[in-house]
Amino acid sequence: MLHVIEHTLLDTIKLVPFLFITYLAMEFLEHKAGEKTLRFVKKSGNFGPVIGSLFGALPQCGFSAAAANFYAGRVITMGTLIAIFLSTSDEMLPILIAQSVDVTVIAKILAMKIVIGMAAGFLIDFIFPAKKQEHSHDHIHEMCEHDHCNCQQGESIWKSSLKHTLQITFFLLLITFALNAVLEFVGEDVLASLILNKPVLGPILASVVGLIPNCASSVVLTTLYLEGALSFGAMMAGLLVNSGVGVLVLLKSNTDRKEDLNIIGCLFVIGAVAGIMMEVLHITM
Repeated sequence: MLHVIEHTLLDTIKLVPFLFITYLAMEFLEHKAGEKTLRFVKKSGNFGPVIGSLFGALPQCGFSAAAANFYAGRVITMGTLIAIFLSTSDEMLPILIAQSVDVTVIAKILAMKIVIGMAAGFLIDFIFPAKKQEHSHDHIHEMCEHDHCNCQQGESIWKSSLKHTLQITFFLLLITFALNAVLEFVGEDVLASLILNKPVLGPILASVVGLIPNCASSVVLTTLYLEGALSFGAMMAGLLVNSGVGVLVLLKSNTDRKEDLNIIGCLFVIGAVAGIMMEVLHITM
């Protein structure tokens, strides 16, 4: 157990500086371009899925929450909302950067999420035509205060970055400890066989985890993949479904429960099918 604790602390602590620098850059982007991005998405019209998936991939605090609020106000279409949800990376990007994953690999992962988001968005808009637009209630900071990022308006980017870093470090510490304990007492082969060698069940289970409206889900999925306990297809399935707190905000702001279930169902099916196809086609990174 001492060996497990030692490795857990070393594996986690060495990531803290990289996480903080990454979150600092993300906060700077949010403060400088956040509102402009939101206005651009609102004005995208029929090209909503394209613009939404592109900007959804940017690491911006509360963006998926704002998109859910926009949809509730009929400012954007269902296809645009789903495109944003699918391309949102949540905590995936900071963890990949902190773990020194090759830049080309990160770019390919983001590109896949963007392309899938675009395609799915146009398909959804074809199946579910846009309803009449109404007055929106697009107060991003009112939504953001319920988000895990706690990025209150006017808060210093240094303070907000530190909050992000400490919270994700805590999650990483717990997950890394659990993984190291399993590897130490059970074995890497057994851990891998639980999910990695199940080509259909893996992506489905990962998609279920991805639906959890919390940053912990994307942390778990990304960490399991980096540790070799989750296949690439399964990780992508979960991360496609995961939209941060977007789904939670949607349930709070949109009163049409049938519509909410349709959106959640679409996310789950798209993520699971995409993950299964990647495994069938042996797509890896």
